[in-house]
Amino acid sequence: MQRSPAPSSGASCLKVFKKFVKSLGGFYLCLHTLSLTPMTKKLLLVAAVLILGAQLFQPTRNESLDESPDDIMVRYNVPEPIQITLKKACYDCHSNHTVYPWYSYVQPVGWWLNHHVEEGKEHLNFSEFGNYPLKKADHKLEEVMESQETHWMPMDSYTWMHPEAKLTEEERLALINWAKSLRSTLNQTP
Repeated sequence: MQRSPAPSSGASCLKVFKKFVKSLGGFYLCLHTLSLTPMTKKLLLVAAVLILGAQLFQPTRNESLDESPDDIMVRYNVPEPIQITLKKACYDCHSNHTVYPWYSYVQPVGWWLNHHVEEGKEHLNFSEFGNYPLKKADHKLEEVMESQETHWMPMDSYTWMHPEAKLTEEERLALINWAKSLRSTLNQTP
């Protein structure tokens, strides 16, 4: 049995477009069964087109396959329990290795998450920590300590959807002590 050749990208796009139009047609027929004003039906149809069309524009993913030589876990001695804590509660927003949930593929949620991750990496990126000048690294570790003392990290908006990222008091204290120890080590560096 001979297989037919794979469709060209143009044919694939046409197929996707036809499915898109067909789904809109079904939505349009559904709208006609509702007792809505013509203007409301048109507005709902436009909203559906915009929402479906937005799905075609996915943000760039923050998913590096390689571990950076500047990653804090590569550059410094990070005990295994601290590595586990950082990966479960910090790395999604503060590294180059975000693990995306299913809903990140739905726009505009994906855009919001992407913005949140980019903002988190601007403040602290554990994947680039080894590139930080000593003064900046020291300050970032001080902020890690403060974030655990005041319980503002991980953010509630993150732990609602990722309950495994909620830290116990023991984990918070361990992070504080580790950051304090690493600060001490950094400050002894000539």
